[in-house]
Amino acid sequence: MKEKTVFEELSAEKLRWRLEPDAIPFSSTDDCKPCDEIIGQERALKAILTGLDIKSLGYNIFITGLVGTGRTTTIKQLLERLEKEERTPDDILYVNNFKNPDEPSLIILPPGQGRLFKDGMTALIDMLKVNIPMLLKSKYYTEKREAIIESQQKKQKEILQKFEGRAAEHGFAVVQVQMGLFVKPDLVPVIEGRNVTFRELEAMVKDKKFEPKDLDDLKKKYEQLTSELEGIFESLREIDEETRMHLKSWDAEAITPIIRGGIAGLKERFPQAPIADYLSLVEENLINHIDLFKAQKKDEKEERARELTDAFLEYRVNLLVDNSEVKGAPVVMETNPNYINLFGTIESAVTRMGIWQTDFTKIKAGSFLKANGGYLVINALDALTEPGVWLTLKRTLRYLIFEIQNYMALYLISTSRLKPQPIKCQVKVVMIGDSHIYNLLYFLDEDFKKIFKIKAEFDSEMTKDERTIRDYARFVKKICDDDGLFPVDKGGIAAIIEYGTRIAGRQRKVSTRFHVLADVAREANYWAKMDQKKTIGREHVEKAVHERFERISLVEDKIQEMIEEGTILIDTEGREVGQVNGLSVYDMGQFAFGKPTRITAKTAVGRGGVINIEREADLSGPTHNKGVLILGGYLRGKYAQKTPFSLSASIALEQSYSGVDGDSASSTEVYAILSSLSRLPIRQDIAVTGSINQKGEIQAIGGVNEKIEGFFDVCRAKELTGAQGVIIPRQNVQNLMLREDVVEAVADGRFHVYPISTVDEGMEILTGIEAGAMRKDGTYEEGTVNQLVSRELERLAASWKAFAGPADRER
Repeated sequence: MKEKTVFEELSAEKLRWRLEPDAIPFSSTDDCKPCDEIIGQERALKAILTGLDIKSLGYNIFITGLVGTGRTTTIKQLLERLEKEERTPDDILYVNNFKNPDEPSLIILPPGQGRLFKDGMTALIDMLKVNIPMLLKSKYYTEKREAIIESQQKKQKEILQKFEGRAAEHGFAVVQVQMGLFVKPDLVPVIEGRNVTFRELEAMVKDKKFEPKDLDDLKKKYEQLTSELEGIFESLREIDEETRMHLKSWDAEAITPIIRGGIAGLKERFPQAPIADYLSLVEENLINHIDLFKAQKKDEKEERARELTDAFLEYRVNLLVDNSEVKGAPVVMETNPNYINLFGTIESAVTRMGIWQTDFTKIKAGSFLKANGGYLVINALDALTEPGVWLTLKRTLRYLIFEIQNYMALYLISTSRLKPQPIKCQVKVVMIGDSHIYNLLYFLDEDFKKIFKIKAEFDSEMTKDERTIRDYARFVKKICDDDGLFPVDKGGIAAIIEYGTRIAGRQRKVSTRFHVLADVAREANYWAKMDQKKTIGREHVEKAVHERFERISLVEDKIQEMIEEGTILIDTEGREVGQVNGLSVYDMGQFAFGKPTRITAKTAVGRGGVINIEREADLSGPTHNKGVLILGGYLRGKYAQKTPFSLSASIALEQSYSGVDGDSASSTEVYAILSSLSRLPIRQDIAVTGSINQKGEIQAIGGVNEKIEGFFDVCRAKELTGAQGVIIPRQNVQNLMLREDVVEAVADGRFHVYPISTVDEGMEILTGIEAGAMRKDGTYEEGTVNQLVSRELERLAASWKAFAGPADRER
């Protein structure tokens, strides 16, 4: 065997990026100014500004990125700067449509004029409610009214007197006869100066006291006079109607100047054409409904009912959007974008009869209208999950026309319906979501790409340089000021920046997930208090980071316990054939941790190729399946150029019961198969991670820090021997940001980290035997790993040829 004992390994300095406190130009956060600008999002900032500056149709903005990268803070700061520079939008009002009350009329007024107009209309009605009743009680009004009534009554009296004279000439008198609740005029014969009824006369005829012929003459005259009396009554009714017309004309003549005077004052204050048209209709309607001001108070119940109904409701003004106190373009951050909050509604009320009713004063605006002429910021997921919101938002942004609807009526709950006049709107909508939501909408909703033409992507990391370090320090200063925290010294600032590098996952980057860093600063302040310190130092930041994971690491601790107890089988010493320690990452959402997993392989003669047991058991994800297929291609490409690939190899992740995905175990699985074929035992004190391609090159993987630390914790629990370590892809060296205890162990020679670029390099470390390069004749040098593997595959091919049937051999 050709042994190899010298391997490249990483020094402790390469395992973690450290920020020297002297590189920080402040002694503490007290010496720097707080950071108010946006950090590390130049690309997103440029996209947002483009979307805000372009006022054309469809240039709304969709912001993507991880939570905590400053999406909401950024847009809020930008909009606050813009709102003061832009024009204040107009007020929006609804008034009664006297011609069609079911379609309230829209009025748009300059900002602040809506409140004045509403108050003006209220003052007008209040003035009329006072002045008109006073006029009705005045001597000027009552004398003229009484004169009209007296004149008309005189006419009626003269007509009646003439008729009574004619009736007397024919021997009749006009009397009032009680008919139930009413009194009716009638004619009664007058005999010898006394009123006598026809019944009495008939009795007198029977008693021979009155001549029958005279009775018949009286009856004929009665019928003639009665017919004439009905004509007289019709004349009297016409005079009554004439009296009412004269009184109404007098009311109009006396009261109209008050109404017209009040209306004229409003027209002078508000010369806009829509206002003038509306006030003309108000004037006409008031003149035709003067009786509203004559209503007299009845009993308490009737008065209470009148107060609830508001007799002058149709003259009120519904100030839907009041921008009197708004300076510049409005910015609305709607945190609960349900349909009513966003688009408003038309409220309804139940009458005493149990009927749902509504009117134009019950039209209510939502955030969308309040943001008209400005900016509306909403969360994408909230808007998509609330019933009716996305469809209405989409339609409104496409046509720039907004119609307020009764939300309950959409579900056929309300019976009364209003159709307010549509409103032309100009709202710049900013939706905040993630890339997944954006992609779903972009590819599944054709309208989305037409109304959200600007995408602003917030990065979760930024390049690390001197400016970045200063900005980080200033950010920490801002958190200290906002939350009243202790100042952070150089060491504490350096620790926070190093933690930002750990989150970013690359040594030359730092994270822009500032909400996580802010929480670390707050918790470090707590530990400083517990330590009775007035300044936050490195030890407090490191304590905060440790405790953040300690309180949510129950699952990790349970898995560690099972490994230490031997329930989960992991060897950290010795050598085994066909067995390798792989490294897995468990993502728990709030945090992730790594732990070793035993991977085994068994090989035999056959044509089954590489059998993925996880896939056969439906526990393998698509990426893991792809990795297994790739390693099969690598084996065939390297070892089956001259000899048929007569191999059946099964690979398994032992004691894995909940599924596995990712291709980071593909190199580990290759090592297990090669060990099984070559019969070379593999070191169990080394764990492996890395994916491969079909050329045998090792490729970068994720979670490298967690994987290394997971195996280190297992080795430390079983006692470090000084030989243990991990093999990682060379490309992942730039991602290393290991814990201090791991770095110290490497520095002391108690743990090792080996970077590799090819499968051959990994096999040499794991077996201590040279991999062996291919010679010109296609064979490998004697005693090398590749020569042993090739020889075994040749043996398997010969066995297959000897024992397989003709059909199998042809195959």
